[in-house]
Amino acid sequence: MQNKLITNRIHDNQLTRADVPYVGKFRISQMVAIGWLLFVIWLSQPWIHQLSQSTGMIAAYLIIAGIAYLPGYISAFTLTSLLMDKKAKLPTENPSIPITILIAARNEEMGIGETLEHIARQEYLGHIKIILIDNGSTDGTVVTARQTAERMGLSLIILHEEIPGKHNALNRGLKEVNTPYLITLDADTFLHPLAIRFLAAKLQSSSPDVHAVAGSLLVQNNRGSFLARIQEWEYYLSIASIKRMQSIYQSTLVAQGAFSIFRSNAVKAAGGWPDSIGEDIVLTWKFFENHGRVCFEPAAIAFTEVPESFVHLIRQRKRWARGMIEALKQVSPWKIQNPTSRFFTGLDLVVPYIDLAYTFIWIPGLVLCAFGYYGVVGPNAILVLPVTLIIFYLLNLYQKRLLGQLGIHQKKSFVGLLGFIFLFQMIIAPVALSGYVEEIFKQKRVWK
Repeated sequence: MQNKLITNRIHDNQLTRADVPYVGKFRISQMVAIGWLLFVIWLSQPWIHQLSQSTGMIAAYLIIAGIAYLPGYISAFTLTSLLMDKKAKLPTENPSIPITILIAARNEEMGIGETLEHIARQEYLGHIKIILIDNGSTDGTVVTARQTAERMGLSLIILHEEIPGKHNALNRGLKEVNTPYLITLDADTFLHPLAIRFLAAKLQSSSPDVHAVAGSLLVQNNRGSFLARIQEWEYYLSIASIKRMQSIYQSTLVAQGAFSIFRSNAVKAAGGWPDSIGEDIVLTWKFFENHGRVCFEPAAIAFTEVPESFVHLIRQRKRWARGMIEALKQVSPWKIQNPTSRFFTGLDLVVPYIDLAYTFIWIPGLVLCAFGYYGVVGPNAILVLPVTLIIFYLLNLYQKRLLGQLGIHQKKSFVGLLGFIFLFQMIIAPVALSGYVEEIFKQKRVWK
């Protein structure tokens, strides 16, 4: 596998020839993206001229950069990367290395039993030890977990951590980990029978400097509310495409706590999970800071429950936004040695600006466009849309083939697809923007 060809960096921080396969892809994607950017800048000159009459030249460029130049560059880079990626196929390795699963739980009585049952059905040759860390539950989480483990014949250890905070619970469990690999799993996340095998196979076949591999999340409650149906498409297409693209360069920005595998010694060397809202984001970036890499395995499928109400969705996306700002504060992108990881973490510096432009320029511009004024949102801005739709089309083909091989056939909502394409970003961008502001002023933290 390509990952086996990766070697350590030489002293001048340049890449060895073994890095050329993905570095070559990175350079090609950069050239295409920059070429696309230059083309759009040239094409937008009449638009710039018209807008500058009202705003001034500098402001015109800044406005169009936020709604067209930067999103177009990122979309072109993503599309080029995905076109060069290998076809969907299942891992062939069948590892038997012992694994510990850490589950931090707080009032998870309704879902913990089924979560453990899915672990019991794993087609994995190695020993699986489960550590459930109860973080101050007041319901029957512990009783349900113990009964399910006894019924299913699972190796379960239950620990108690009374200090609130998911990071406290995970770090309490980390002290008891004595296996080379560990997996973090949310208490309401259900695993496909081959999920652990494929996740462990990806990490075992990777070079030692790959510290973690993120699993692939799909929506469990996809027949729920309209918001849940929209998020089904977001996880299936948008999140999957971003993680796949980043993983090509071994720079997946988040090994999410819901389902990821880690080298235990790498987590301990990083000091465990930090006291952060986005503890999984910050830990991932600390791996980059420690010269580590992070990948993604699309065949390691887990089903997670997404928010069904607008209020819960807002809370979740604010946490995600604040977690990104925390990571930027604690791990400066320019201090990361790996150039591809530095590039992707650095891109997060412009994400708040894109959300700002989308909220205060793109959305009002669409309203003005409906009334015949095209000075803000014109034809050039729409050029981002076909590139994005091509990405989603390719991802749909990839996902259908991969999930078909796994026997997963989910009927997806067409109404949810329309909502995802035309409405979802209008909801998420302002919410994320408020999350960035809250993190700057350090509002009260939420456990999960």
